[in-house]
Parts: sequence; structure tokens; C-alpha cells
Amino acid sequence: MENTKTYTASTSTVTPLLTRPKGVKSFPTTKAFDSFRSGPSHGHAPAIGENGRSYNQKAAAWNTANTILVRRLKGRHLQMIAIGGSIGTGLFIGSGSALATGGPASLLLAFILIGAVLFCTVQALGEMAVTFPVAGSFSAFATRFIDPAWGFASGWNYAMQWAITMPLEVMAAAITLEYWNLNLPSWVAITIFLILIVGINLCGVKVYGEAEYTFSILKVAAVIGFIILGVVINCGGTQDSGYIGGKYWSNPGAFHNGFKGFCNILVTAAFSFSGTELVGLAAAETHNPSKALPTAIKQVFWRIALFYIVSITVVGLLVPYTDERLIGRNNVDSKASPFIIAIQSAGIQGLDSVMNAVVMIAVLSVANSSMYGATRTLQALGEQGQAPRIFAYVDRKGRPMVAIGISSAVGLLAYLYVSSIQGEAFTWLLALSGLSSIFTWCSICYAHIQFRKAWKEQGNLLSDLVYQSPIGEIGSWVGFSALIAILAAQFWVAISPSGASSDRTAGEQAVNFFEAYLAMPVVLLFYAYYKIWYRTKWVRVKDIDLQTGRNEFETVHVRRQWKDDRSEWPRWKVLYKTLC
Repeated sequence: MENTKTYTASTSTVTPLLTRPKGVKSFPTTKAFDSFRSGPSHGHAPAIGENGRSYNQKAAAWNTANTILVRRLKGRHLQMIAIGGSIGTGLFIGSGSALATGGPASLLLAFILIGAVLFCTVQALGEMAVTFPVAGSFSAFATRFIDPAWGFASGWNYAMQWAITMPLEVMAAAITLEYWNLNLPSWVAITIFLILIVGINLCGVKVYGEAEYTFSILKVAAVIGFIILGVVINCGGTQDSGYIGGKYWSNPGAFHNGFKGFCNILVTAAFSFSGTELVGLAAAETHNPSKALPTAIKQVFWRIALFYIVSITVVGLLVPYTDERLIGRNNVDSKASPFIIAIQSAGIQGLDSVMNAVVMIAVLSVANSSMYGATRTLQALGEQGQAPRIFAYVDRKGRPMVAIGISSAVGLLAYLYVSSIQGEAFTWLLALSGLSSIFTWCSICYAHIQFRKAWKEQGNLLSDLVYQSPIGEIGSWVGFSALIAILAAQFWVAISPSGASSDRTAGEQAVNFFEAYLAMPVVLLFYAYYKIWYRTKWVRVKDIDLQTGRNEFETVHVRRQWKDDRSEWPRWKVLYKTLC
């Protein structure tokens, strides 16, 4: 019989051989870093085959459906993110150079066209995101409904877009401070803004939601205030003139550089609207996507109609496209903002500084959203096996810490502003992110077309959808076709930009082309690499997975009760709920 070894119980009164010397304080075990440990995992299904040359779509779908991101965003967060989340550099500053390039009529038409396309896109995204509130949203939908190779290319395209936009917006925020001639070095301002943005994202998704809620309220209030002020200035005149009306549409004119000028500003308009799709990306962290997402999606119509179309109309009435102040030293110079120029021309003392402060808040808000978009997309790519597995790491508070670290490192590019190559840095960073939104919107529209086909072919009824797009599959076809036409127009402008001299060298032509179209070859290279290496195939409609990650927040009985309740609503309430 073996001798069994006995251990002294923890309640023993035997004096231990090693004791703590008298006078030495006892420190409690710290739990300060416990929150950074990995969250409760539901398991992980390898999306990449053992041979490293095959891809398992079902495993990728399972991983995104069982993410450990936490659902802490409320309906009010999503609504304000949808209304004002991405109002920033594109609207407040980029519209100035666009006005100088195409004139007020071209600018207005471009924003109306992109707004209509975005309305179709967001409705398609809303239907899919409510049905499948999974991590990665549209990048996951591209993998599941189109082709894993396209999901890889579009996902990395979107992640790079926002990762690069973040330092650009931080640069823009630092430039806004120069408006007041403060004795503050640019590198200090950049450091403060980077710490602020990274700090908000390190505090978790709820703090991000509250920050965006506050930022959006300020931006929305500022835009509404500017519209009211613009109407007063237009009717009452400036310090040098009387009633303005449509004077600047006659002299110097409504259009500039003809059709090419119009095509040239389509990308600026698209950049101004980019970020609206973040509502879909937030579905995986929304408390109740069945109720919160449809309401937020409907708000997009009002955002397009009021905050963009009306404000751009007012700007076009107040500032002639020949105003030399519209041409800033770079694309994020707040002194070239037509909103600020309109106030300066009216001779209203002090209000231009208030508007500049609004611009600074707006670009910081977009920088905050940029980091959110980049980190959540990188985390989803890691879940799907389309990025290193460590990218998918989420801690106990639901923060994708590795993705946040990578995005923060890319944010250091903002310091290029204080280098000798700041001009080239601006140009090529913008070139990488310029067309990215258009590729993402194309992907969303086509994924929705595939989704609708699969939904019908697999025997489902449209009435079974928790949220149904009011424009349906036709809207997605319209949006997809328009976006392809915009890409074609931009290709033409890239080859032959407006105002370019006819005696350009081949090198200058190549530089001009890639400044406008760099994102296209980058996306195609990503797609070709993944397609060849993993030998992926386009997903057939009959093989599309419509079960994994399906929205099950409410039972069928509860949803039927919702429909019964709606049938008893008065007409005014039906109309209100349809629009809002």
C-alpha cells in the first residue's frame, strides 16, 4: 500500500517556516488588469483549412454570429449616429473645394445623387443587419452572400479606409486650432486629440455611444442653426449688398467645368456621406437590434434631406464658386469651409469662431467614429479567418484590444502633418480612402440582391423579415447600377482631370490617375490574392446560409403581436412610424 501524503489544512495554527516581517504592509491582490483578460468565449471554429489553402464559410459565419462583443448600445445612440454620426470634414470643409470645382448646381446635384444612392444602400443594409445582427456586418455579408475573396477585399478596404481617415481627421482638428492663431505647437494638439480618441475607444462601446450621442447633438444643432442663419443672410443681405437670392447662380453661374466638373465632385459627395453605414456595423453591439435598428435606418432619409441637401443649397446661395478663399492649402483646411466663409462675408463678428469650433468638434467626432469602424472591422476579419486570429481578441468588457492597438498605431500617421512631406502625405492618404465608401456601398447593394434571391428560393416569405426595405430588391439594383456609373465617371476624370494641361508627361499623368483612383487597384489586388490562394468560389444562391446568426431576440409570437398591434394604429401613426 502506497504511503499517502497529507497536507496541512488552511486553518492550521502551526507557525509557518516563512513569515512576513513585522512592519511590512500587506497589499491586496489587484484586479486592475482583470478587465483586459479575454472575455467568455463561445468557442472558435477554424475558418481556414488544415492545409492553409481552403476556406470554410460556415465556420466564418458561426464565429461572427457568436462574437463576444457586448450589446450595450441603445436606440438613442443609434439614432444620433445615423443622423449626425459622420457629419464632418466632407460636409463642412470638402464642400468648399467641390463648390469651386463644379459650381453650386453641380454640387447640389452631386449631393442629391449620392444621397439617393445612399438611401437605397442603407435600406438594404438595414434589412440584412436586422435579420443577421452579426460582427462585421457588411464585410461578413459579402463573405456569406457573394464570395469570401470579395469579403476579404471589401473588409480590408473598409478597415483601411477608417484606419487612414482617423489620422486625417486628427490633422484636420489640429488645423482648426490655427484659425485662432494660438501659440500651440501642432504636435501638441495632435497628441492631445489622439489621446482623447484612443481614450474614448478604450472605455468601451457604451462610452463611445455616449460620446457620439453628444457630438451628434452639437453637430445637428449647428447645421440647423446655420440653415436658419443662411436664410436670414440670403434675404437680408450682407454688409456690402442687399437681398442675395439666386444672384450667384447667375453670376458667376450655376455650373463650372461642365459635366466633368460634376463628375469630379461625386467622390467628394460620397466622402461626405461615408460613415452612415456604421449603423449596420453597430448591430452586433446593439441591445435590441429588432427595435433600435429600423428606427435608426429611417432617420437616414431626414439626415440626407435636411442636413445635407438643404445646407448645401444654402451654401451655394451664399458663396460664389469664384471666391478665392474656397481653395485651401489642403483638403482639411477649415479656413476654406464655405460655412465659415458665408459667415465672414456677412460680417457677423465672432460667429465664424463659433462655427470653427463646431468644425473642430465635427472632425473629432468623425475621428472617433473612424476608430470604431476600423477596430470592429479588423476584429470581424480576425473572426472570419481573413486576418490573423489575434485580431479577434476581445476582453471582458467587450473591447477588441488588439484591433484598438493597431488602429492607434496607424493614428500616429497624424504626426506627418509636422513633417516636411505633409503635402504628399495628405494626397496619398486621401487617395487610399477616396473611393473606399463606393466599393463598400456596391458590396452592400449586391449582397442584398443575393440575400433576397436566397430568401425567396429557400421558401421564406418577405413578411417573415423583421425589417423589410420599402424599396426592396429594385432599390438595391438602382443603387448598385448608379455606383458602377460613378466609378466609371471617376475613372474618366482620373485619366483626364478638369483643368489639366494637355502637355503633361507620362509620369504626371500616372500620378494624377493614382491620386484619384488608387483604391481600385488596391482592392483588386486584395481580391486576386485571396481568390488565387484559397481558391474560393462565388456563392450560389441555393447554398447561401440563412440560419447561422439569424435574429432570435423575439419569438415568432411576439413579432406576430407587433404586427397585430400595428394593424390597429391610426393612419397618422402609421405614416409617422414609416418615416421615423
